[in-house]
Amino acid sequence: MNPFLDALALNAGYNAALVGIGAAMLGFAAGAAGTFLFLRKRALVSDAVAHATLPGVGLAFILMVALGGDGRNLIGLLLGSAATAGIGLLLVEWIARRTRLSEDAAIGAVLSVFFGFGIVLLTVVQTMSAGRQAGLEGFLLGSTAGMLFQDAVVIAVGGALAVFATWLLRRPMTLVAFDPDYAAALGYNVRRIDLAMMGLVMAVTVIGLKLVGLILIVAMLIIPPVTARFWTESSAYVIWYAGLIGGVSGYVGAALSTTAPAMPTGPIIVLVAASLFLMSLFVAPARGVAAAVIRHRRFQRRVHRRQGLLALSRAEPIHDDFTLRVLRGEGLIRPDGVATANGRALAAKTARDEHRWDIAREIHQDAGLTGRYDGLTPIEQVFTPDEIAEFDRRIGGPRALGSSLGGTA
Repeated sequence: MNPFLDALALNAGYNAALVGIGAAMLGFAAGAAGTFLFLRKRALVSDAVAHATLPGVGLAFILMVALGGDGRNLIGLLLGSAATAGIGLLLVEWIARRTRLSEDAAIGAVLSVFFGFGIVLLTVVQTMSAGRQAGLEGFLLGSTAGMLFQDAVVIAVGGALAVFATWLLRRPMTLVAFDPDYAAALGYNVRRIDLAMMGLVMAVTVIGLKLVGLILIVAMLIIPPVTARFWTESSAYVIWYAGLIGGVSGYVGAALSTTAPAMPTGPIIVLVAASLFLMSLFVAPARGVAAAVIRHRRFQRRVHRRQGLLALSRAEPIHDDFTLRVLRGEGLIRPDGVATANGRALAAKTARDEHRWDIAREIHQDAGLTGRYDGLTPIEQVFTPDEIAEFDRRIGGPRALGSSLGGTA
């Protein structure tokens, strides 16, 4: 059987199954937790939080070794990374709120300083007798080969708590993401909700360090929500779509990595997520490029159809080839350019609707109502039958429009 299919079916061995399940859980948690940070337009905060974890890893290792313990204890390393990530998070928030620096400047400062400090600490760790085989460099790009059952449990429990907290806080976080002033008017503490958003991202970042590393966890927090946004206009669904996309990316990426043992799992997971993003960019029905092209093409056809019908009603010649193709395709004119019976009827209706809109503007003088006229929306969708009957009465009854339609071309 194909190794990739074996991995998807969890038949590629215990370690491969453990990595696949752990990656799927992490992907779901990252996608769901990163959604509101993306909607709040603070995606770069996740980058600062991720880089701020590195000093904590180094400090935790040094402290545990100094206390006579095993410096590679995962729980201790994660607690250390959470501590410095929290400090970095608070620093970003404090700098942006208390100084004249913008948030992106605060993020850049915290990211670079904490990451540089972390690299120095890792260098110090490598000089220690207990640190030469510590494997802490795996926290940069991830290290899944040595994943143990307890590591998967940490990811499962931490991810489940992060998803539950996201679901619990979804309403206030949605309000703050789209309209913080309105949320404040309703009595929500915007600063605390912002910190809660970033805290969820910090939690997912910390539990994902072992699997994809601090550099690539940012991609798992941002790419799934961005991809999900292509598929839905509802904030209630984008959370779960993002979680699903993140989970699929983690599971499929882990399965692919079993077919190429020399390749790191974390980058493959991110590449799978990027592939889903590119696919969604082109084929998503809500916001995809293909859908936009189709909508534009349909709009063009409607414009040319209307202009062609108006020309028929005025017995004017039609010179535009695309307009002629549209009218011929709908059977409104014959191949020789002469209007059909259906074409004459629709041309008369189009011309009459133009007169109706003129009367509507005179009666209402209301930009909020008549401003909806774009030349393409049927008047029946804007006014009631009684109103349209009044327009016709003022026009003076049916007009003999398009009397010379038979000879237009």
